Amino acid sequence: MSATPTRFQRFLLPGLAFKAVVIGGGYATGRELAEFFLPSGPQGGVMAIALATLIWSLVCAVTFLFAHATRAYDYRSFFHHLLGPFWGVFELSYVLFMVLILAVFGAAAGSIVAAATGWPELVGTLLLMVCIGAFTAFGNQSVERLFKWASFLLYGVYVVFFVLVMTSFGREIAAGFSQAVPTDGWALGGLTYAGYNIVGAVVILPVARHFLGRRDAVVAGVIAGPLTMLPALLFFVCMVAWYPQIAAETLPSDFILKQLNLPLFHLLFQLMIFSALLESGVGAVHAINERFSVVWQARRGQGFPVSMRLVVAAVLLVGSIFIAERFGLVALIAHGYRGLAWLFLIVYVLPLLTYGAWRLWRKPFPVAAESR
Repeated sequence: MSATPTRFQRFLLPGLAFKAVVIGGGYATGRELAEFFLPSGPQGGVMAIALATLIWSLVCAVTFLFAHATRAYDYRSFFHHLLGPFWGVFELSYVLFMVLILAVFGAAAGSIVAAATGWPELVGTLLLMVCIGAFTAFGNQSVERLFKWASFLLYGVYVVFFVLVMTSFGREIAAGFSQAVPTDGWALGGLTYAGYNIVGAVVILPVARHFLGRRDAVVAGVIAGPLTMLPALLFFVCMVAWYPQIAAETLPSDFILKQLNLPLFHLLFQLMIFSALLESGVGAVHAINERFSVVWQARRGQGFPVSMRLVVAAVLLVGSIFIAERFGLVALIAHGYRGLAWLFLIVYVLPLLTYGAWRLWRKPFPVAAESR
């Protein structure tokens, strides 16, 4: 690498990239927050969010350390070191997972564009596909710029959203938190949600190439948890104003925005959700592109061309968004979605925190000089 990585690239970019992969779909709309955190009540939900944050910080830190130590900046190389000949088990799981989330993202984008413009849902789906293809075609720099600038939009919108709701419904939020509600199940909710999304730490491995030493990897990993969960915490606090009835809402974000009755901000929020879907989709497809890029470089001695990145993206997107829905694969995978989450815990988190941590403790890998 010709230029020395900046502090932003070393410490903040990994967390923003992890947030980009996690936030798409249910997180951005509040649906996942209602499903995993609200059942334990307002206070239990906050405890579950804190637990998920700690788990993400721990796993991200160890993942980044292992990637830095092994120079594994794509998931194929990473799991060759972690699982040996069984690395393909993760790839199969990841491809199935990606088919589902890209199909869900395509459907969500279609609904957002249809609601905002009245156009057919297919327009929104195709727009998302084109944008994902455009950002992934030009490799790491293009993807990292998206993670950076889309994050400004996302955090800005969530902060304004929080301020607006607190200003208008602050008393209702305080009343919600003062309710004597059992917090049963908060630990399971936090653990399940963390496991449900932890694969994002492996998806964003290309950003680990910026680390100058072990300290960078640890700091970036620890920061990743809070960076990813801050918008969720702000959103959850806002939802408490309408607890418990908001738990039954399909789109809690739309419900709250209708209570605010600010059409222009409602449109801005929908734009933010579309950008969140774009970030997540780009992160998922870019991980596959980088996996092929490493093999291409090894066999041909040259970089992965833009044309091939576009081909890979097109095949993945068309297959995921259209073919999967047509043949019912999405429904099939959706039934086993939690099963896939547990599979990730078995083939990724468990080996990482046992064998991977042991290898790091023994320091058998050649590691770059620590940054000063």
